[in-house]
Amino acid sequence: MATPELEPKQMGIDRGVVNREMFDHANEERFAFRAAQGLTEEIVHKISDRKKEPEWMREFRLKSLKIFHEKPLPMWGADLTKLDLSKITYYGDPGVKETKNWEEVPQDIKDTFEKLGIPKAERAYLAGAGAQYESEMVYHNLAKEWADMGITFINCDEALKSHEDLFRKYFMKAVPPTDHKFAALHGAVWSGGTFLHVPKGVKMDAPVQAYFRMNAEGFGQFEHTLIVVEEGAQVHYIEGCSAPKYENSSIHAGCVEVYVKEGARARYSSVENWSRQTYNLNTKRALVEKNGFMEWVNGNLGSGVTMLYPMSILKGENARSDMTGIAFAGPGQNQDTGSKVQLLAPNTSCNIVSKSLATGGGITTYRGLVKVGPAARNAKVKVECDALLLDDKSKNFTIPDMQIAQEKVEIAHEATVGKISTDQIFYLMSRGLTEEQANVMIVNGFIEPITKELPLEYAVELNRLIELEMTGSIG
Repeated sequence: MATPELEPKQMGIDRGVVNREMFDHANEERFAFRAAQGLTEEIVHKISDRKKEPEWMREFRLKSLKIFHEKPLPMWGADLTKLDLSKITYYGDPGVKETKNWEEVPQDIKDTFEKLGIPKAERAYLAGAGAQYESEMVYHNLAKEWADMGITFINCDEALKSHEDLFRKYFMKAVPPTDHKFAALHGAVWSGGTFLHVPKGVKMDAPVQAYFRMNAEGFGQFEHTLIVVEEGAQVHYIEGCSAPKYENSSIHAGCVEVYVKEGARARYSSVENWSRQTYNLNTKRALVEKNGFMEWVNGNLGSGVTMLYPMSILKGENARSDMTGIAFAGPGQNQDTGSKVQLLAPNTSCNIVSKSLATGGGITTYRGLVKVGPAARNAKVKVECDALLLDDKSKNFTIPDMQIAQEKVEIAHEATVGKISTDQIFYLMSRGLTEEQANVMIVNGFIEPITKELPLEYAVELNRLIELEMTGSIG
């Protein structure tokens, strides 16, 4: 389905001037309940009590909390030592009952999401949309034509009650709490998010979207996204994230699990644009069965520290995955991102394309894993990593990890690091562009293979945000 062009002001752009205020503004805090800082058993019990959860979920949370306390901080990747987990608020209820009617959302929250394009984009072309504010969803709606086809698009708290058996079957099975410290943290304090179930044979030709917004200072957001695409079905899910600027650190440790059944297709597109006080420690993973196809399209910028590596586990014969990502790091930012794939069956394949940009002393890292199991005969993997440094202070690292346990495979890895050519800048300036405009044009060309895979309004947003981050920081 073609995506309609949106007017410039819908994208926060006014006559070519990039407007960051749409992301950086903050409302006055509103909480019906806000947990004390730090993480204790009492807080976990309070979350479960307020949500009226079944006993098995309470026990799951408490076990996850125990694992969280036992696991150390990762000692590889970005520096997390300045993240004071004792000063984070792990749960806050804004006191807003979720609704399907946008007009029932409180005006201040509604204004925030309307600045971000929700639900204008929904009215334009989406099959459904959801919006989370702090720890709880405030809006979720699916167009009637898709609901009538048996699609379920609700928040995970509701799914835990109305689809308990199905939810329990898949919840944190792809990403168990034992995976790492922040997966365990997520298991202990998760709240909100989206449950999307597409029945067998149903092909959605319009995407659904969820947007996650942190507003309060020193807050943590831990939404859970659980997507099950049954045999022969198809879906495109779009995720957007943002938070305002504050002095104190925030944390985002969401979790995405996608289950792609035999012959099914799923695409997950996201632009994560947290503020620079945010530690973005998200985990995304898909399990792909026979003849299934999983696509990841990711844009990462804004946060002070990101550690994010979407992963596809290709379980069934002929399962495939495409993984496309871009990371942008400006002054004081460390974007440690990449892709992971496990090929466990014959004739599985994966194509990975990564682009990164760094300016003003920013750091970008591609950290990837390709793991080919003994049964993955005729597996094919191609990895392409390109980095563009916009000054002499910035850094890029490429850290591939390839574990190949099968001889009959085709594996290729290419990595390049370059700088903007002075000849290119001179030529463009001779055609009437300023030096800054010339830099932006070259950068837009560099990231075009990524942005063309995003829905139009997200591609425009990503281009403009990068343009904003570059302003005054080149050289």
